[in-house]
Amino acid sequence: MKRYLVGGAVRDRLLGLAVKERDWVVVGATPEEMLALGYRQVGKDFPVFLHPQTHEECALARTERKSGHGYRGFSVQAGPDVTLEDDLLRRDLTVNAIAEDEEGALIDPHGGQRDLEQRVLRHVSAAFAEDPVRILRVARFHARFASLGFRVAEETLALMRDMVAAGEADHLVPERVWQETQKALLQAQRPSVYFQTLRSCGALARVMPEIDALAGVPQRADYHPEVDSLVHTLMCVDAAARAGHDLSVRYCALVHDLGKARTPSGELPSHRMHDVRGVPLVEAFSARLRVPAALRDLAVIHTREHLLVHRVRELRPQTLLELLERMLALRDAGRFETLLAACESDARGRLGFEDCDYPQSDYLRAAAAAALEIGNAEVLAEGHSGPAIGRELKRRRIERLTQFKSQQNQQGGA
Repeated sequence: MKRYLVGGAVRDRLLGLAVKERDWVVVGATPEEMLALGYRQVGKDFPVFLHPQTHEECALARTERKSGHGYRGFSVQAGPDVTLEDDLLRRDLTVNAIAEDEEGALIDPHGGQRDLEQRVLRHVSAAFAEDPVRILRVARFHARFASLGFRVAEETLALMRDMVAAGEADHLVPERVWQETQKALLQAQRPSVYFQTLRSCGALARVMPEIDALAGVPQRADYHPEVDSLVHTLMCVDAAARAGHDLSVRYCALVHDLGKARTPSGELPSHRMHDVRGVPLVEAFSARLRVPAALRDLAVIHTREHLLVHRVRELRPQTLLELLERMLALRDAGRFETLLAACESDARGRLGFEDCDYPQSDYLRAAAAAALEIGNAEVLAEGHSGPAIGRELKRRRIERLTQFKSQQNQQGGA
């Protein structure tokens, strides 16, 4: 029985990156022997065990044979007669097919070290084409390592195109698409590369047609010098990543302009009502990919409200109060800040505006603070009850926001 460190841990160490988790492959053992040594089995589709002390994952060396469509269409063989070379041959990319024994020696039968040095993502063998998830993984790795100068090998990109043309991408289940997309959004300095790579092989139109539909849709050049709606969307996502915002902000940035793909051609390059048109698209997109409800809800609010936020200084006090209420500003400061960050990312996701100021955020924060100066307690103390409480609270908050706007205008004039 021999144990080898494999995959991302070896790759990242060779790249000089921090190793966050370590996976091992075990050669020459049976499941019964692993259990006898104190390992705990956790794998369902194939034998994976947790080390009794470190709790790191240790998988028995295995081979895979295509037996159906999609990433689940495989028969797996794992046993003591499967060699390390057999196991490495089934892996996706050469940079992920390097093993290290317990003395530190590297086993690299497919030139992974060479491709790390040359900054190339290249498939190990033609078996790559048997698993459509690998299309998503290549795009994710490309996004993650683009800042280091990595590119996808032309022959690998060609193979990915062939897979899409053969219908393999159509068998990707929504949960796995979201899983890889979520990782790309979070792990990459420029998540845009993930979507660009998927589009370059034709997969984006299959797994996220609402995003792909934005390509080539023009916008007004005075507001959007980048013109193309997909370019703008991906610039917004990169702006959110550049600012270090969390997944909620990055997801809002990704889907907020889906409605632009539905603008009647006669209205282009203007996009009146794209906020209204976008809401059902965001809901349908989120439902299909099984996006968590908390992310979906914030994305819907941002899609619906971002245009009003951009021109918030123009709003009447009553409209301003209603906007604050819909943006959760008066009851959930955390989600309110998420929505403000998404609006900032939208403003900065434009060519030449990457570092622009966004005073709308501070204006809305100050407006929320002013509205919150008026609370239920003083209304109740004056004897209001039932529905009258809400009416009186709203009246007083509008009055306070009228004062607030006057003060803001005076400060602006000064």
